[in-house]
Amino acid sequence: MNILYIDHYAGSLRYGMEFRPYYLAREWQKMGHTVRVIGGDFSHLRRENPVVKKDFDTEVIDGITYQWVKTGSYQGNGLKRAFTMLRFVGKLWCKAKRIAGEFKPDVVISSSTYPLDSYAAYRIAKKAKARYIHEAHDIWPLTLTEIGGMSKLNPFVVMLAIAEKRTYKKAESVVSVLPDSYKHMLRHGLQTKEKFFHIPNGVALEDWQNADPLPAEHAEAFARLRAEGRFVVCYLGGHALSNSLDVYLDAAARMKGSNVAFVLIGNGVEKSRLILRAEEEGLDNVVFLPPVTKKAVPTALSCADALYIGAKACALYRYGVSLNKVYDYMMAARPIVYGVEASNNEVADADCGMTILPDSAEAIADAVAALQEIGAEERTAMGERGKHWVLENCEYSKLAERFLAVIERESAAKK
Repeated sequence: MNILYIDHYAGSLRYGMEFRPYYLAREWQKMGHTVRVIGGDFSHLRRENPVVKKDFDTEVIDGITYQWVKTGSYQGNGLKRAFTMLRFVGKLWCKAKRIAGEFKPDVVISSSTYPLDSYAAYRIAKKAKARYIHEAHDIWPLTLTEIGGMSKLNPFVVMLAIAEKRTYKKAESVVSVLPDSYKHMLRHGLQTKEKFFHIPNGVALEDWQNADPLPAEHAEAFARLRAEGRFVVCYLGGHALSNSLDVYLDAAARMKGSNVAFVLIGNGVEKSRLILRAEEEGLDNVVFLPPVTKKAVPTALSCADALYIGAKACALYRYGVSLNKVYDYMMAARPIVYGVEASNNEVADADCGMTILPDSAEAIADAVAALQEIGAEERTAMGERGKHWVLENCEYSKLAERFLAVIERESAAKK
């Protein structure tokens, strides 16, 4: 089967986020299918962006063929980013016949945050007489209006709303990483719940079996903390307001003088401010470290006694979450302090940590103290429960099989 996977922000282990297209494509190719990923040459999510000389330049990454579309760069969520979306979709639309003729896809997947790419994906599918499936990562334009504060009458929001409704109607199936997003989709074009399939993000076992060593700076920092007899709580990921890292530092302030160390690994717009805040408040139990590569994540997480993930309260979480950090944390077999309020709770499902109220420093400190008190044996058991759960439910070879079953279901329905 020829699978065309369209994701403006598609990444890889080399380029960084987002990883989902890479992992699914890698698994499908192992199954004997041929996959082509089409992405934009610039994404704010990536650690590194490809160097592209012309539209539809081809690059083979770990056996997966990527084609890159020149879109231009941007910062933030302003007009410039909107123009990159329109350029990406417009170029695919104009080259739909050529793409369909050259690759001859059996199925076209528009995998997106924003629904505009569905226009081009559907056109390519029609030209190729292929099946068309839409994959939703977020709910746009709801994200822009409920979180970004944009008016529902904003021309860009209206354009996205029209595209969203058309997408849910035209797609033979809709796959979403958010378990309860069908509740929104049924009010905005999705005809029946039977067309909806929840396939979350996950982990790739292969990466955990072949993890990279830590950079020297990280290895030295963890060695020092161990020598000091510290109980290490770690956060690994982006440093943005949405990650509730100020409350993480508040918890560190409450536990100052104890043997607990709070480690933050990663980068982001808030990192320099957080470092300055920790210095001004004399938080000598807080350690900031640079980001690590995806392949070094397992090694980094294994150095912690417990792992923290938090998120500011968000109305969109009523449709669920699928946070990559959660699956990595589970795979690391470490207990999780989970400060996220959503319609789903995989940490509770796996019984692999402590769920706390979001944005509560007291709750974080109490959870950390409780984890210390239960002892190493129970913490190990808690972590192992998380690892078992994520391998059973969210390992990418199994997710790829589930996705393929959706594709084959549509194939059978057409016969």
